[in-house]
Amino acid sequence: MENEKVKNENKMGVMPVNRLLLTMSLPMMASMLVQALYNIVDSIFVSRINENALTAVSLAFPIQSLLIAFSGGTGVGVNALLSRALGEKDYNTANKAAMNGLFLAVATYVVAMVAGLFAARPFYLGQTRDEQIVGYGVQYLSIVCIFSIGMLFQMMLERLLQSTGLTVYSMISQIAGAVTNVIFDPIMIFGLFGFPKMGVAGAAAATIFGQCLAGGLALYFNLKFNKEIRLGLRGFRPELRIIKRIYAVGIPSIIMQAIGSVMTYGMNRILIGFTSTATAVFGVYFKVQSFVFMPVFGLNNGMVPIIAYNYGAGKRDRVIRTIRLSVFYALAIMAVGLAIFQIFPQYLLALFDASENMLRIGIPALRTISLSFLFAAFGIVSSSMFQALGNGVYSMFVSLTRQLIVLLPAAWLLSLSGQVDLVWLAFPIAECFSFALSVIFTVRISKKVINRIGTAA
Repeated sequence: MENEKVKNENKMGVMPVNRLLLTMSLPMMASMLVQALYNIVDSIFVSRINENALTAVSLAFPIQSLLIAFSGGTGVGVNALLSRALGEKDYNTANKAAMNGLFLAVATYVVAMVAGLFAARPFYLGQTRDEQIVGYGVQYLSIVCIFSIGMLFQMMLERLLQSTGLTVYSMISQIAGAVTNVIFDPIMIFGLFGFPKMGVAGAAAATIFGQCLAGGLALYFNLKFNKEIRLGLRGFRPELRIIKRIYAVGIPSIIMQAIGSVMTYGMNRILIGFTSTATAVFGVYFKVQSFVFMPVFGLNNGMVPIIAYNYGAGKRDRVIRTIRLSVFYALAIMAVGLAIFQIFPQYLLALFDASENMLRIGIPALRTISLSFLFAAFGIVSSSMFQALGNGVYSMFVSLTRQLIVLLPAAWLLSLSGQVDLVWLAFPIAECFSFALSVIFTVRISKKVINRIGTAA
Protein backbone atom coordinates (compact mmCIF):
# COMPACT_ATOMS: atom_id res chain seq x y z
CA MET A 1 0.00 0.00 0.00
CA GLU A 2 2.85 2.35 0.90
CA ASN A 3 4.62 1.56 -2.38
CA GLU A 4 1.45 2.41 -4.30
CA LYS A 5 1.22 5.74 -2.47
CA VAL A 6 4.82 6.62 -3.36
CA LYS A 7 4.26 5.55 -6.94
CA ASN A 8 1.26 7.83 -7.33
CA GLU A 9 2.81 10.87 -5.62
CA ASN A 10 4.08 13.77 -7.72
CA LYS A 11 7.74 13.33 -8.67
CA MET A 12 8.63 16.57 -6.88
CA GLY A 13 7.92 14.86 -3.60
CA VAL A 14 9.71 11.54 -4.18
CA MET A 15 12.38 11.75 -6.92
CA PRO A 16 15.97 12.12 -5.61
CA VAL A 17 16.50 15.87 -5.24
CA ASN A 18 19.66 16.17 -7.33
CA ARG A 19 18.17 14.27 -10.28
CA LEU A 20 14.90 16.15 -9.91
CA LEU A 21 16.61 19.55 -9.88
CA LEU A 22 18.64 18.72 -12.99
CA THR A 23 15.61 17.24 -14.76
CA MET A 24 13.55 20.35 -14.04
CA SER A 25 16.31 22.88 -14.72
CA LEU A 26 18.24 21.73 -17.80
CA PRO A 27 15.40 22.29 -20.34
CA MET A 28 14.81 25.74 -18.85
CA MET A 29 18.52 26.52 -19.01
CA ALA A 30 18.44 25.62 -22.71
CA SER A 31 15.46 27.96 -23.25
CA MET A 32 17.23 30.76 -21.38
CA LEU A 33 20.36 30.31 -23.51
CA VAL A 34 18.19 30.62 -26.62
CA GLN A 35 16.91 33.93 -25.25
CA ALA A 36 20.50 35.01 -24.62
CA LEU A 37 21.28 34.22 -28.25
CA TYR A 38 18.50 36.60 -29.29
CA ASN A 39 20.11 39.33 -27.20
CA ILE A 40 23.61 38.97 -28.57
CA VAL A 41 23.27 38.23 -32.30
CA ASP A 42 22.03 41.70 -33.34
CA SER A 43 24.94 43.39 -31.59
CA ILE A 44 27.58 41.06 -33.07
CA PHE A 45 26.49 41.77 -36.63
CA VAL A 46 25.71 45.46 -36.04
CA SER A 47 29.23 45.99 -34.67
CA ARG A 48 30.51 45.17 -38.18
CA ILE A 49 28.89 48.40 -39.42
CA ASN A 50 30.74 50.62 -36.94
CA GLU A 51 31.01 51.35 -33.21
CA ASN A 52 28.28 54.00 -33.28
CA ALA A 53 25.83 51.42 -34.63
CA LEU A 54 26.71 49.13 -31.71
CA THR A 55 26.23 52.02 -29.28
CA ALA A 56 22.83 52.83 -30.81
CA VAL A 57 21.60 49.25 -30.36
CA SER A 58 22.97 49.19 -26.81
CA LEU A 59 21.10 52.39 -25.93
CA ALA A 60 17.84 50.79 -27.10
CA PHE A 61 18.15 48.00 -24.53
CA PRO A 62 16.25 49.77 -21.68
CA ILE A 63 13.14 50.19 -23.84
CA GLN A 64 13.33 46.59 -25.06
CA SER A 65 13.77 45.44 -21.45
CA LEU A 66 10.75 47.49 -20.39
CA LEU A 67 8.62 45.84 -23.07
CA ILE A 68 9.81 42.42 -21.93
CA ALA A 69 9.13 43.37 -18.30
CA PHE A 70 5.50 44.29 -19.00
CA SER A 71 4.93 41.28 -21.22
CA GLY A 72 6.77 38.85 -18.94
CA GLY A 73 5.14 40.17 -15.76
CA THR A 74 1.68 39.99 -17.32
CA GLY A 75 2.52 36.45 -18.41
CA VAL A 76 3.41 35.53 -14.84
CA GLY A 77 0.00 36.76 -13.71
CA VAL A 78 -1.79 34.86 -16.48
CA ASN A 79 0.24 31.75 -15.73
CA ALA A 80 -0.63 31.85 -12.02
CA LEU A 81 -4.37 32.41 -12.59
CA LEU A 82 -4.60 29.87 -15.40
CA SER A 83 -2.68 27.14 -13.53
CA ARG A 84 -4.75 27.62 -10.41
CA ALA A 85 -7.99 27.50 -12.40
CA LEU A 86 -6.91 24.29 -14.10
CA GLY A 87 -6.01 22.78 -10.74
CA GLU A 88 -9.54 23.59 -9.57
CA LYS A 89 -10.99 22.16 -12.81
CA ASP A 90 -12.43 25.63 -13.53
CA TYR A 91 -11.91 25.55 -17.30
CA ASN A 92 -14.09 28.61 -17.89
CA THR A 93 -11.81 30.83 -15.80
CA ALA A 94 -8.74 29.23 -17.43
CA ASN A 95 -10.03 30.18 -20.89
CA LYS A 96 -10.84 33.69 -19.70
CA ALA A 97 -7.33 34.07 -18.27
CA ALA A 98 -5.79 33.01 -21.58
CA MET A 99 -7.95 35.29 -23.73
CA ASN A 100 -7.61 38.30 -21.42
CA GLY A 101 -3.84 37.71 -21.42
CA LEU A 102 -3.82 37.94 -25.21
CA PHE A 103 -5.98 41.08 -25.01
CA LEU A 104 -3.43 42.64 -22.64
CA ALA A 105 -0.67 41.73 -25.10
CA VAL A 106 -2.55 43.71 -27.79
CA ALA A 107 -3.03 46.64 -25.40
CA THR A 108 0.70 46.64 -24.61
CA TYR A 109 1.43 46.57 -28.34
CA VAL A 110 -0.65 49.70 -28.94
CA VAL A 111 1.41 51.58 -26.34
CA ALA A 112 4.67 50.22 -27.83
CA MET A 113 3.63 51.23 -31.34
CA VAL A 114 2.86 54.80 -30.25
CA ALA A 115 6.21 54.95 -28.45
CA GLY A 116 7.97 53.72 -31.59
CA LEU A 117 6.28 56.36 -33.72
CA PHE A 118 6.74 59.37 -31.46
CA ALA A 119 9.19 58.69 -28.60
CA ALA A 120 12.22 57.03 -30.22
CA ARG A 121 14.00 60.23 -31.24
CA PRO A 122 13.39 62.12 -27.95
CA PHE A 123 14.59 59.00 -26.08
CA TYR A 124 17.93 59.04 -27.91
CA LEU A 125 18.34 62.82 -27.76
CA GLY A 126 17.95 62.52 -24.00
CA GLN A 127 21.15 60.47 -23.96
CA THR A 128 23.37 61.77 -26.77
CA ARG A 129 23.66 64.51 -29.37
CA ASP A 130 25.72 62.40 -31.78
CA GLU A 131 23.55 62.51 -34.90
CA GLN A 132 24.87 59.23 -36.30
CA ILE A 133 24.05 57.37 -33.07
CA VAL A 134 20.64 59.05 -32.92
CA GLY A 135 19.95 58.19 -36.57
CA TYR A 136 20.90 54.55 -36.15
CA GLY A 137 19.02 54.31 -32.87
CA VAL A 138 15.77 55.79 -34.16
CA GLN A 139 15.80 53.34 -37.08
CA TYR A 140 16.36 50.36 -34.82
CA LEU A 141 14.06 51.26 -31.93
CA SER A 142 11.19 52.46 -34.14
CA ILE A 143 11.06 49.16 -36.02
CA VAL A 144 11.40 47.06 -32.86
CA CYS A 145 8.52 48.94 -31.16
CA ILE A 146 6.18 49.43 -34.12
CA PHE A 147 6.32 45.74 -35.01
CA SER A 148 6.59 44.36 -31.47
CA ILE A 149 3.30 42.45 -31.79
CA GLY A 150 5.26 39.29 -32.68
CA MET A 151 7.35 39.41 -29.51
CA LEU A 152 4.39 40.24 -27.26
CA PHE A 153 2.23 37.44 -28.69
CA GLN A 154 5.15 35.02 -28.61
CA MET A 155 5.78 35.60 -24.90
CA MET A 156 2.12 35.32 -23.94
CA LEU A 157 1.40 32.24 -26.06
CA GLU A 158 4.52 30.50 -24.74
CA ARG A 159 3.27 31.18 -21.19
CA LEU A 160 0.04 29.40 -22.08
CA LEU A 161 2.03 26.38 -23.26
CA GLN A 162 4.18 26.40 -20.13
CA SER A 163 1.25 26.73 -17.74
CA THR A 164 -0.36 23.61 -19.22
CA GLY A 165 2.84 21.55 -19.17
CA LEU A 166 3.64 21.77 -22.91
CA THR A 167 7.13 23.19 -22.36
CA VAL A 168 8.69 21.28 -25.26
CA TYR A 169 6.54 23.23 -27.74
CA SER A 170 7.52 26.48 -26.06
CA MET A 171 11.17 25.54 -26.51
CA ILE A 172 10.64 24.67 -30.18
CA SER A 173 9.06 28.06 -30.90
CA GLN A 174 11.89 29.88 -29.10
CA ILE A 175 14.60 27.98 -30.98
CA ALA A 176 12.86 28.53 -34.33
CA GLY A 177 12.67 32.28 -33.66
CA ALA A 178 16.31 32.51 -32.61
CA VAL A 179 17.56 30.54 -35.64
CA THR A 180 15.51 32.74 -37.97
CA ASN A 181 17.03 35.83 -36.37
CA VAL A 182 20.57 34.44 -36.75
CA ILE A 183 20.02 33.56 -40.41
CA PHE A 184 18.38 36.83 -41.44
CA ASP A 185 20.65 39.20 -39.48
CA PRO A 186 23.62 39.16 -41.90
CA ILE A 187 21.33 38.84 -44.93
CA MET A 188 19.32 41.96 -44.11
CA ILE A 189 22.11 44.03 -42.52
CA PHE A 190 24.61 43.55 -45.36
CA GLY A 191 22.23 42.93 -48.29
CA LEU A 192 23.05 39.32 -49.17
CA PHE A 193 21.25 37.07 -51.70
CA GLY A 194 19.53 39.96 -53.45
CA PHE A 195 18.12 41.57 -50.30
CA PRO A 196 18.60 45.34 -49.96
CA LYS A 197 21.39 46.44 -47.63
CA MET A 198 19.44 47.77 -44.62
CA GLY A 199 22.17 48.26 -41.99
CA VAL A 200 20.87 48.77 -38.45
CA ALA A 201 17.27 48.64 -39.71
CA GLY A 202 18.05 45.15 -41.06
CA ALA A 203 19.03 43.97 -37.58
CA ALA A 204 15.68 45.16 -36.25
CA ALA A 205 13.80 43.56 -39.15
CA ALA A 206 15.56 40.21 -38.62
CA THR A 207 14.60 40.31 -34.95
CA ILE A 208 10.98 41.03 -35.86
CA PHE A 209 10.94 38.14 -38.38
CA GLY A 210 12.21 35.74 -35.72
CA GLN A 211 9.68 36.93 -33.14
CA CYS A 212 6.75 36.75 -35.56
CA LEU A 213 7.71 33.22 -36.62
CA ALA A 214 8.02 32.14 -32.99
CA GLY A 215 4.69 33.77 -32.15
CA GLY A 216 3.00 32.07 -35.10
CA LEU A 217 4.39 28.68 -34.07
CA ALA A 218 3.31 29.20 -30.46
CA LEU A 219 -0.21 30.05 -31.66
CA TYR A 220 -0.29 26.92 -33.84
CA PHE A 221 0.92 24.72 -30.96
CA ASN A 222 -1.74 26.14 -28.64
CA LEU A 223 -4.52 25.59 -31.16
CA LYS A 224 -3.29 22.12 -32.17
CA PHE A 225 -2.02 20.56 -28.95
CA ASN A 226 -3.25 22.59 -25.98
CA LYS A 227 -6.44 20.76 -25.09
CA GLU A 228 -6.93 22.44 -21.70
CA ILE A 229 -7.73 25.91 -23.04
CA ARG A 230 -9.73 27.10 -26.04
CA LEU A 231 -8.60 30.20 -27.90
CA GLY A 232 -11.23 32.02 -29.94
CA LEU A 233 -12.73 35.47 -30.41
CA ARG A 234 -16.34 34.30 -30.49
CA GLY A 235 -18.12 35.75 -27.46
CA PHE A 236 -14.93 37.21 -26.00
CA ARG A 237 -14.89 40.53 -24.19
CA PRO A 238 -12.28 41.89 -21.77
CA GLU A 239 -13.21 41.30 -18.12
CA LEU A 240 -11.93 43.76 -15.53
CA ARG A 241 -12.31 41.13 -12.78
CA ILE A 242 -9.96 38.74 -14.59
CA ILE A 243 -7.51 41.51 -15.48
CA LYS A 244 -7.34 42.61 -11.84
CA ARG A 245 -6.52 39.03 -10.79
CA ILE A 246 -3.82 38.82 -13.47
CA TYR A 247 -2.14 42.04 -12.35
CA ALA A 248 -2.46 41.24 -8.64
CA VAL A 249 0.28 38.70 -9.29
CA GLY A 250 1.83 40.32 -12.36
CA ILE A 251 2.57 43.86 -11.13
CA PRO A 252 5.25 42.87 -8.57
CA SER A 253 6.94 40.81 -11.30
CA ILE A 254 6.72 43.75 -13.73
CA ILE A 255 8.31 46.06 -11.16
CA MET A 256 11.16 43.64 -10.44
CA GLN A 257 11.92 43.20 -14.16
CA ALA A 258 11.54 46.92 -14.89
CA ILE A 259 14.18 47.76 -12.27
CA GLY A 260 16.80 46.44 -14.67
CA SER A 261 15.57 48.76 -17.42
CA VAL A 262 15.88 51.79 -15.13
CA MET A 263 19.35 50.71 -14.05
CA THR A 264 20.53 50.27 -17.65
CA TYR A 265 19.20 53.68 -18.66
CA GLY A 266 20.89 55.31 -15.66
CA MET A 267 24.22 53.62 -16.36
CA ASN A 268 24.04 54.63 -20.03
CA ARG A 269 23.52 58.26 -18.99
CA ILE A 270 26.55 58.11 -16.66
CA LEU A 271 28.85 56.31 -19.12
CA ILE A 272 28.06 58.38 -22.20
CA GLY A 273 29.33 61.38 -20.23
CA PHE A 274 32.78 59.85 -20.71
CA THR A 275 32.52 58.53 -24.27
CA SER A 276 30.09 56.62 -26.44
CA THR A 277 32.63 53.79 -26.45
CA ALA A 278 32.07 53.27 -22.71
CA THR A 279 28.34 52.89 -23.41
CA ALA A 280 29.11 50.37 -26.16
CA VAL A 281 31.29 48.41 -23.72
CA PHE A 282 28.45 48.32 -21.19
CA GLY A 283 26.11 47.08 -23.92
CA VAL A 284 28.59 44.36 -24.85
CA TYR A 285 28.93 43.34 -21.20
CA PHE A 286 25.18 43.01 -20.84
CA LYS A 287 24.93 40.84 -23.94
CA VAL A 288 27.83 38.55 -23.02
CA GLN A 289 26.99 38.16 -19.33
CA SER A 290 23.59 36.79 -20.29
CA PHE A 291 25.32 33.55 -21.27
CA VAL A 292 26.47 33.26 -17.64
CA PHE A 293 23.37 34.54 -15.87
CA MET A 294 20.70 32.87 -18.04
CA PRO A 295 21.66 29.31 -16.99
CA VAL A 296 21.37 30.43 -13.35
CA PHE A 297 17.93 31.88 -14.04
CA GLY A 298 17.00 28.57 -15.70
CA LEU A 299 18.25 26.75 -12.60
CA ASN A 300 16.04 29.01 -10.50
CA ASN A 301 13.00 28.27 -12.65
CA GLY A 302 13.53 24.57 -11.98
CA MET A 303 14.21 25.13 -8.28
CA VAL A 304 11.15 27.22 -7.38
CA PRO A 305 8.41 24.62 -7.99
CA ILE A 306 10.44 21.97 -6.14
CA ILE A 307 10.79 24.19 -3.06
CA ALA A 308 7.17 25.33 -3.25
CA TYR A 309 5.84 21.77 -3.60
CA ASN A 310 7.90 20.35 -0.73
CA TYR A 311 7.15 23.39 1.42
CA GLY A 312 3.45 22.66 0.98
CA ALA A 313 4.05 18.93 1.56
CA GLY A 314 5.91 19.61 4.80
CA LYS A 315 9.17 18.01 3.60
CA ARG A 316 11.80 20.25 5.19
CA ASP A 317 14.81 18.09 4.32
CA ARG A 318 13.97 18.18 0.60
CA VAL A 319 13.53 21.98 0.72
CA ILE A 320 16.93 22.42 2.39
CA ARG A 321 18.70 20.02 0.02
CA THR A 322 17.18 21.77 -3.01
CA ILE A 323 18.40 25.16 -1.78
CA ARG A 324 21.92 23.85 -1.05
CA LEU A 325 22.25 22.12 -4.41
CA SER A 326 20.94 25.20 -6.22
CA VAL A 327 23.50 27.43 -4.52
CA PHE A 328 26.26 24.92 -5.38
CA TYR A 329 25.31 24.74 -9.07
CA ALA A 330 24.86 28.51 -9.31
CA LEU A 331 28.31 29.07 -7.79
CA ALA A 332 29.82 26.55 -10.22
CA ILE A 333 28.23 28.29 -13.23
CA MET A 334 29.31 31.72 -12.01
CA ALA A 335 32.84 30.48 -11.27
CA VAL A 336 33.19 29.35 -14.89
CA GLY A 337 31.84 32.73 -16.04
CA LEU A 338 34.26 34.57 -13.76
CA ALA A 339 37.22 32.59 -15.12
CA ILE A 340 36.23 33.33 -18.74
CA PHE A 341 35.77 37.06 -18.07
CA GLN A 342 39.08 37.28 -16.22
CA ILE A 343 41.19 35.26 -18.69
CA PHE A 344 39.60 35.99 -22.08
CA PRO A 345 38.04 39.49 -22.00
CA GLN A 346 39.77 40.52 -25.22
CA TYR A 347 38.23 37.58 -27.08
CA LEU A 348 34.75 38.37 -25.78
CA LEU A 349 35.13 41.94 -27.00
CA ALA A 350 36.54 40.72 -30.32
CA LEU A 351 33.14 39.14 -31.07
CA PHE A 352 31.94 42.73 -31.49
CA ASP A 353 34.80 43.88 -33.70
CA ALA A 354 36.24 45.95 -30.85
CA SER A 355 38.54 48.86 -31.70
CA GLU A 356 41.75 49.55 -29.77
CA ASN A 357 39.91 52.19 -27.74
CA MET A 358 37.09 49.77 -26.99
CA LEU A 359 39.59 47.13 -25.86
CA ARG A 360 41.34 49.67 -23.65
CA ILE A 361 38.09 50.50 -21.87
CA GLY A 362 36.46 47.08 -22.16
CA ILE A 363 39.12 44.71 -20.82
CA PRO A 364 39.32 46.28 -17.32
CA ALA A 365 35.52 46.74 -17.40
CA LEU A 366 34.77 43.05 -17.94
CA ARG A 367 37.36 41.97 -15.38
CA THR A 368 36.08 44.41 -12.75
CA ILE A 369 32.36 43.76 -13.20
CA SER A 370 32.82 39.97 -13.21
CA LEU A 371 34.24 40.14 -9.67
CA SER A 372 30.60 40.36 -8.59
CA PHE A 373 29.60 37.02 -10.15
CA LEU A 374 30.12 34.74 -7.13
CA PHE A 375 28.22 37.10 -4.83
CA ALA A 376 25.47 37.31 -7.44
CA ALA A 377 25.10 33.52 -7.50
CA PHE A 378 23.94 33.40 -3.90
CA GLY A 379 21.80 36.52 -4.25
CA ILE A 380 19.92 35.25 -7.30
CA VAL A 381 19.20 31.82 -5.80
CA SER A 382 18.16 33.26 -2.45
CA SER A 383 15.79 35.75 -4.11
CA SER A 384 14.00 32.93 -5.92
CA MET A 385 13.95 30.91 -2.70
CA PHE A 386 12.23 33.82 -0.92
CA GLN A 387 9.54 33.85 -3.64
CA ALA A 388 9.04 30.09 -3.47
CA LEU A 389 8.51 30.34 0.30
CA GLY A 390 5.95 33.12 -0.11
CA ASN A 391 8.05 36.19 0.72
CA GLY A 392 8.43 38.19 -2.49
CA VAL A 393 9.10 41.39 -0.51
CA TYR A 394 12.57 40.13 0.41
CA SER A 395 13.28 39.46 -3.28
CA MET A 396 12.19 42.96 -4.22
CA PHE A 397 14.43 44.56 -1.58
CA VAL A 398 17.43 42.56 -2.81
CA SER A 399 16.76 43.54 -6.44
CA LEU A 400 16.30 47.20 -5.54
CA THR A 401 19.53 47.19 -3.55
CA ARG A 402 21.50 45.47 -6.29
CA GLN A 403 20.33 47.58 -9.22
CA LEU A 404 19.15 50.94 -7.93
CA ILE A 405 19.70 51.85 -4.28
CA VAL A 406 23.45 51.10 -4.29
CA LEU A 407 24.55 50.64 -7.90
CA LEU A 408 23.51 53.91 -9.53
CA PRO A 409 24.57 56.23 -6.67
CA ALA A 410 27.90 54.38 -6.41
CA ALA A 411 28.45 54.64 -10.17
CA TRP A 412 27.63 58.36 -10.14
CA LEU A 413 29.95 59.07 -7.21
CA LEU A 414 32.78 57.10 -8.83
CA SER A 415 32.19 58.93 -12.12
CA LEU A 416 33.06 62.21 -10.35
CA SER A 417 36.67 60.97 -10.28
CA GLY A 418 36.79 61.44 -14.05
CA GLN A 419 38.09 57.87 -14.50
CA VAL A 420 35.73 55.51 -16.28
CA ASP A 421 37.66 52.47 -15.00
CA LEU A 422 36.51 53.29 -11.48
CA VAL A 423 32.83 53.40 -12.45
CA TRP A 424 32.82 49.64 -13.05
CA LEU A 425 33.59 49.10 -9.34
CA ALA A 426 29.98 50.04 -8.63
CA PHE A 427 28.93 46.54 -9.71
CA PRO A 428 30.93 44.50 -7.16
CA ILE A 429 30.14 47.13 -4.50
CA ALA A 430 26.39 46.80 -5.13
CA GLU A 431 26.62 43.01 -5.26
CA CYS A 432 28.39 42.90 -1.89
CA PHE A 433 25.58 44.94 -0.33
CA SER A 434 22.88 42.72 -1.87
CA PHE A 435 24.82 39.60 -0.75
CA ALA A 436 24.84 40.84 2.84
CA LEU A 437 21.13 41.62 2.64
CA SER A 438 20.45 38.16 1.15
CA VAL A 439 22.32 36.48 4.01
CA ILE A 440 20.31 38.44 6.60
CA PHE A 441 17.01 37.59 4.91
CA THR A 442 18.04 33.93 4.51
CA VAL A 443 18.78 33.64 8.23
CA ARG A 444 15.42 35.23 9.05
CA ILE A 445 13.40 33.06 6.69
CA SER A 446 15.25 29.96 7.93
CA LYS A 447 14.19 30.69 11.50
CA LYS A 448 10.64 31.75 10.71
CA VAL A 449 9.73 29.42 7.86
CA ILE A 450 12.19 26.66 6.87
CA ASN A 451 12.85 25.36 10.40
CA ARG A 452 9.09 25.11 11.00
CA ILE A 453 8.27 23.15 7.86
CA GLY A 454 6.56 19.90 8.79
CA THR A 455 5.87 20.90 12.37
CA ALA A 456 2.39 21.24 13.80
CA ALA A 457 0.86 24.74 13.71
